[in-house]
Amino acid sequence: MPANWKRIEDSPVSKPPQEPVSKPEAVEMGRLEMFVPEQPSHNLDALILPPAVRNRLEVALNWIRYHDVLYHKWNLKKIDPQGRRVAINMFGPPGTGKTFCADAIAYYLKQPIIKVNYAEIESKYVGETPKNIKAAFEKARQTGAVIFFDEADSILGKRLTNVTQSADHGVNVSRSVMLLELDKFDGVVIFATNLPGNYDGAFVRRILAHIEFELPDIACREQLWKALLPEEVPCANDVTVTWLAQESEGLAGGDILNVVKIAASQAVAREDNQCKVMQSDIQEAISQVRSGKEKVGSTVGIGTKGTVVVKEEVVTPNQLPPAVLEDYEKAVSNINHQAEILSTNNGCS
Repeated sequence: MPANWKRIEDSPVSKPPQEPVSKPEAVEMGRLEMFVPEQPSHNLDALILPPAVRNRLEVALNWIRYHDVLYHKWNLKKIDPQGRRVAINMFGPPGTGKTFCADAIAYYLKQPIIKVNYAEIESKYVGETPKNIKAAFEKARQTGAVIFFDEADSILGKRLTNVTQSADHGVNVSRSVMLLELDKFDGVVIFATNLPGNYDGAFVRRILAHIEFELPDIACREQLWKALLPEEVPCANDVTVTWLAQESEGLAGGDILNVVKIAASQAVAREDNQCKVMQSDIQEAISQVRSGKEKVGSTVGIGTKGTVVVKEEVVTPNQLPPAVLEDYEKAVSNINHQAEILSTNNGCS
């Protein structure tokens, strides 16, 4: 470089300004972020189920395990051209392992799981719930996740025939969107409910397997006690697995877990050699759990078929902000058009 010359440093290159994300796009991105895929942590081998329930589950999983044989070698694609979607419905009393089982199925498939409950997709704004349903399925597609709907009776409930207000119409739109998304989805969908009688028949026909989760028999209860009562918990000599299984007849796995926690809480405060779980602790804990199941939540706010009536705030279209109202009207028009097409093809009845 010649003398007295000075290098002029390159000025930093300014990056072109990024285009701002439009408000509708931002809203949709935020909607997708509501649903977070989780890595499952339970193995199918850890499931403690009566033999009949285990068999029903294995038969449902065979559709996934042997799909190529069933569809290509045995030519089931002739009667079911799509055949990629697998929908499983698990129903039965609370605490019988339905959520645990959904997680174990995802673990078996080596896929993440998106857990959706009614509170996450229901919106007080008419027209928003269908969008949330669509977002849940779209996130499952993007991430290759199993999608699990808990409290599914709230989502798959019967469509209303006597529509008297916009909220009623909104319920039917949500049901129609759920039907459409279920038909388009190529992955695994799992539903769980304590109230299967509330399902709309159109959903029942689209679900491959309906698996009833029964209360554990005495052999299952022995396994549950072995799994749920840690060896480190000091117990009296007469607190045996056989005795525990006999005392806990009619209880589900979730109930037994609560019994262990209550009994241990009673025993831990005692001193010296009395600081251990005794038969009286177990019996008192079982009594509490049974009393709760019989009395709490079963006498107030009961609707038809034992469903709990929850008062919800309803917003009519004329109360919506203009932008939301416009989206709602477009969504209703589109869904009604699609529902008419499905109905014409006997696909939504």
